[in-house]
Amino acid sequence: MFVLDFSKDLGRIEPHKGRFPPKFEEALFFLLLAPWEHWTTLPEGDWRGFRLPWVHTVDSDLFVRLTAPPSPYTLSWNEYTYDDGYGGTVEEERPVEFPLDDAVKTELPIWDQGRWAIVEAAKKCELFETPIVHFLVRAFLAEGIDEFLAHITTIEAALGLRADYQKSFRNGPDRHKRMRPTDRMRGRVAGLLGDRHHADQYGQLFDIRSAFLHGRTMRDISTQEQVMARSLARQVVEELILASKTAPVISRDDFLDGLLDVGATLI
Repeated sequence: MFVLDFSKDLGRIEPHKGRFPPKFEEALFFLLLAPWEHWTTLPEGDWRGFRLPWVHTVDSDLFVRLTAPPSPYTLSWNEYTYDDGYGGTVEEERPVEFPLDDAVKTELPIWDQGRWAIVEAAKKCELFETPIVHFLVRAFLAEGIDEFLAHITTIEAALGLRADYQKSFRNGPDRHKRMRPTDRMRGRVAGLLGDRHHADQYGQLFDIRSAFLHGRTMRDISTQEQVMARSLARQVVEELILASKTAPVISRDDFLDGLLDVGATLI
């Protein structure tokens, strides 16, 4: 018999709990590190190279009733007609496919077990102690402004520090005490990705985010800006993974301070 424990807060929020089982979201995060926004041939339609129409979970608990997986006919299908080579015409239905560039055939295979091991190792280091994975996955699962905000928050989770807003948490002498929090973020983006261009992209996207959150008059967010947010978030996360592989990171604060030292000279 199932009994509710009313001594616990049943309505509590677990901040890092995902929508799907953890193993599934780990695999989804790994796939989202691939440059789908560059592979798609229809960027005006959707930067994603795939969708999740449904997720079927199997429980090993013998007392949990098994559910049948959804029918493949719940997917989207297109009618397809072709010549059979003998003068006849064949009509059939095929699942709807996202059109991708031919480069995906040679580039996608590098996302293999070896790369998986690199990503999993990176997630255990200091640079991933913030909810980077959480927000990159949320961005994929969301739509519209929620997707856009989740991508910006991914960057902030990756490169932001509490000390940016609270000076008492800054370690040692502050070499950039005149820099605003947003400029500190721009500096770290530049330091990580190696140029001012990406820092300016972050500044542009952050201004849009701030206009929305603070109720300022704003125009529609363009497809270009939507894809820019996705691409910048992905590149930031990918570079953090590479950084964790290059050398051990003892302190996240020191690493980000080092990025700011480099980036401050670029912006």
